[in-house]
Amino acid sequence: MNKPLLIASILAVYVMGYYGFGAIDAYAQYLGNVGDQGETGARTLEEQLELARRAVEAVKLNPQAGSGTPILAADGVFGAVAVSVAIFGGIAVVLFYKGKQGKYAAQGRG
Repeated sequence: MNKPLLIASILAVYVMGYYGFGAIDAYAQYLGNVGDQGETGARTLEEQLELARRAVEAVKLNPQAGSGTPILAADGVFGAVAVSVAIFGGIAVVLFYKGKQGKYAAQGRG
């Protein structure tokens, strides 16, 4: 790659990043939106307390459901890790095998 193309590419990525981050607005999740007249919008403190009370009651009524985080299930954390290892490990094995048999592989080095 020649030097002017490399510099232009780096400059383009820098400019896109500089102007791109300004287009993304991030807002904190406040409890309720207070208007000019003092009224509140969605997610007031009272609504959040009621939702939390309902969640605690639901857990007490269904103790067999656990915490809701199935660690050892196929759709849980370890299941996802196992699936990822199987997929990417399989791809790596195929690439290593193909690399050893290629016509550009160094002869006599393994």
